[in-house]
Amino acid sequence: MSGTREDSVALAVSRRRRNRWLALGAVAVALAAVLAFLLAGLGENLVYYWGPTELRAAGDRAIGATIRLGGQVVAGSVRRGGSVSGIEFDVADRKGGQVHVKASGVPPQMFREGIGVVVEGTMTRAGYFDGQRLMVSHGSEYRTPREGENVDMRQLIKSTQGLAGKKEP
Repeated sequence: MSGTREDSVALAVSRRRRNRWLALGAVAVALAAVLAFLLAGLGENLVYYWGPTELRAAGDRAIGATIRLGGQVVAGSVRRGGSVSGIEFDVADRKGGQVHVKASGVPPQMFREGIGVVVEGTMTRAGYFDGQRLMVSHGSEYRTPREGENVDMRQLIKSTQGLAGKKEP
């Protein structure tokens, strides 16, 4: 009888050792995967989110890096290109920083002065931000009129002023 008990104890010890080696192997594979991602240049694919102040403070580190620039469109700074696509404007933050942006593509319909924007692109050596993607922030104030509700057209027009770059006369 003692042989079967010894055999079962030896089998249990063997299983524990095997489980430890399997666990150790799984941890080693996970560490190797993390190391492979780091060595493969994962850091090059990061997109930084900066305001104008942080962008200016970064200096040469910002040139060529993919950055999301966030801030407010400065009043009076919007200049549209000769065609439908392409727009230039300044973005400012509450800290007093300001950056000139040249964005390609068609701006969103809600783009206007004074609105919050996020522009994805790169800082150039020429001193302006070259934007490839322009996003606007907006409030969630829209509410559809209820059935039978009278709509105040003057208020509706006032709420959309500047969306198409034109103001009500």
